[in-house]
Amino acid sequence: MAATDSTLIKLEGVKKVFYTDEVETHALSEIHLEVKKGEYISIAGPSGCGKSTLLSILGLLDSPTDGNYSLDGKPVANLSISDRTRIRNREIGFIFQAFNLIGDLTVYENVELPLTYRGTSSAERKQKVQQALERVGMAHRMRHYPSQLSGGQQQRVAVARALVGDPLILMADEPTGNLDSKNGEAVMELLRELHRSGATICMVTHDQRYANFAERTIHLFDGRIVEESQEVRAGA
Repeated sequence: MAATDSTLIKLEGVKKVFYTDEVETHALSEIHLEVKKGEYISIAGPSGCGKSTLLSILGLLDSPTDGNYSLDGKPVANLSISDRTRIRNREIGFIFQAFNLIGDLTVYENVELPLTYRGTSSAERKQKVQQALERVGMAHRMRHYPSQLSGGQQQRVAVARALVGDPLILMADEPTGNLDSKNGEAVMELLRELHRSGATICMVTHDQRYANFAERTIHLFDGRIVEESQEVRAGA
């Protein structure tokens, strides 16, 4: 059941501390954040400021040391490992800097993989994979292998894989980090189009040019939110 106020993500007082050899590293401190359905936010800041740690917590890849996190109106603290895995597979689409495609699978098979894990029927998988690849302009490459694609094309396939299961939210961690500026711009335009068609997107980036593609930017520094800015664009 969805949250009635359309709040998809709510963080209250979230902290993350890493302990190594008697040293405490405070990666995140007192993070308060809300993301509504259909929003496009970027999490920006210099290297080491806690951006990827925050995205890992949002994507249920990690847990906060303290504080509360609700996803679609439900607290995630007491979820079992299997529940967290199921939610990641069904409700969160991940886009990584390194693409994370499987080299010995075709484009089609890479995009199909999340649906295979959830036991989707063959006919439905075929329809959804075709639609996802068409949305990112890669249907004509479905029989190719990742090694036969450019970096920009591989990231488009990774976006299709993230989209194929109709997730509640897309989590993008430096999606342009391994791309040249031309391909980076193309992937950012693709994410903007997906947002305009209704997708909720949380993106981590250290590049202010790409942060500006989002509606709202959360600026992190030393594990704290130090500023929040809203983008206003004609026709956006």
